[in-house]
Amino acid sequence: MQSPQFQLHAEIEDRHWWFVARRQIMRRLVEHVVPPSKEATVVDVGCGTGANLAALADDYDCVGIDTSAEAVRLAQARFPAARFLCGRAPGDLAGIWEQARMVLLMDVLEHVPDDFELLSSLMAAARAGTHFLLTVPADLSLWSEHDESFGHFRRYDMSRFRQLWRQLPVTTLLSSHFNTRLYPLVKAVRLNNRRRGKASGAAGTDFQMPSPRVNRLLTQCFAGESERLTNVLRRRARPYRHGVSLIAVLRRDAGRLSPRTRPAHILPDVYVPAASAASAV
Repeated sequence: MQSPQFQLHAEIEDRHWWFVARRQIMRRLVEHVVPPSKEATVVDVGCGTGANLAALADDYDCVGIDTSAEAVRLAQARFPAARFLCGRAPGDLAGIWEQARMVLLMDVLEHVPDDFELLSSLMAAARAGTHFLLTVPADLSLWSEHDESFGHFRRYDMSRFRQLWRQLPVTTLLSSHFNTRLYPLVKAVRLNNRRRGKASGAAGTDFQMPSPRVNRLLTQCFAGESERLTNVLRRRARPYRHGVSLIAVLRRDAGRLSPRTRPAHILPDVYVPAASAASAV
């Protein structure tokens, strides 16, 4: 992400339906696996402008880290209840990483060239029992200028997503699509924007603020998926089978792990935007 996208996030992420609903879903899942406690440390890797972590700061010890100094400055100014650091995880979190009970990687893995290496290096440094909550964009048919403006290297299908932790010492508590209810609407917007050759929102993205009433309805629709996703965690419901995004909750098990790079049988991403300048976390 570049400065225009960080500035846009800081401007709208406390109000826009996508950000608000995603935070509500995230918080409910975090609370289910790590009960609220100021003794429980949550680390947000690739925290951006900080709103995801801030949503947990009242009930957890919260630390965010990002390679963008601009994003960290924006987060620090807006959310003083959490700690924000400029650097790379896990190396720049000595004394903190070992205490983490929950690690957030929310729409981060698509920004790095080797997502296998990033996730495995984070898990290798985590203690047994640490939980990871991952979200990534789904469905290559949704690829648009929005992805390119954010420096995405890929959109995932479920098979490619689960390859990230296959054969790692983890237990999968949840893996599902989400943002399912609004998928037809998002797909229609993306297809129309591709035909127009132009994103529909600011800074080369599809983010624009709808009217307050529409924003509330979209928030309620998306956030309402939290009930089913929590029941998937409880083994009381089936995962969503399609959606705009994918989500997983993993638990690090005991066992040694060395960081790994992309397995030979995983083909290189063929839809990497040529001008992408994503910053590794």
